[in-house]
Amino acid sequence: MSYLDRIRECNSHDLSHFMPFHVGDLRVGWVRRTMAEVLTHYADVLEIGDARIDLVAGSSPVERTAAMLKVAGDLRGRGIIRSWRDEPYAVTPDFGSPALFEIERAAAPFFGVRTFGVHVNGFVRKADGLHLWIPRRGYDRVVAPGKLDNIVAGGQPAGLGLAENLVKEAAEEAAIPRALAMTAVPVGCISYQLETAEGMKPDVLFCYDLALEEDFRPRNTDGEVGEFQLVPVTRVMETVRETDEFKFNVNLVLIDFFVRHGLLSADSDPDYTAIVTGLHA
Repeated sequence: MSYLDRIRECNSHDLSHFMPFHVGDLRVGWVRRTMAEVLTHYADVLEIGDARIDLVAGSSPVERTAAMLKVAGDLRGRGIIRSWRDEPYAVTPDFGSPALFEIERAAAPFFGVRTFGVHVNGFVRKADGLHLWIPRRGYDRVVAPGKLDNIVAGGQPAGLGLAENLVKEAAEEAAIPRALAMTAVPVGCISYQLETAEGMKPDVLFCYDLALEEDFRPRNTDGEVGEFQLVPVTRVMETVRETDEFKFNVNLVLIDFFVRHGLLSADSDPDYTAIVTGLHA
């Protein structure tokens, strides 16, 4: 395997399987063609055409949100949408643009809307080089149970700023105090578009680097992590490249870290330019 393989895995999709989902002139998502018939039951909310699906209910974000929540709730009752979170995500063509409406997190892949998240690389500089704090996800997690993860990672709820969400997730997932979490450095974002059993995930992850002292010990407080290990970055690189131990999108966040810290270069990997461009689907 290779780093480029990891990037390709996160961008595996066939758009011929999907219909564009629109709000007015803006495409905001992708709906699997096999689900179009299901959505004809909601003609007061969604217009199903030959080539696209349009949200036609409501003239304001609040009205659209209410209409889509009704549809998503009914799809949940029919067992089509699962793992309900009671967590609204903003649906917007670009981060920072006003939300067109909000959607339940569990329904986001079904409608193929772009979601956002924050991921933190928690690293320690030791005499023998860089080390990364790596947690293992709980085996009861709905997504990627038992997989390795970033020290802090979470989806971006509607109505919450990135920094505020980072502080919240840092406290919940690793018992990182607010003052320390606020020292995390924003270092850019990665994106990918992945076809899954639930639908489409055209997602953006905002990445942060957090320098930690050698005596710091993360501690999970929300039950989502089973254990933490401080791992030499060389071993992390090998694990990403040679195994599927990490959660699929965490691989991309780590590859971005390797590139930015000069651990992965054009001299060391012939796929370097494809890797760098591939982190931004």
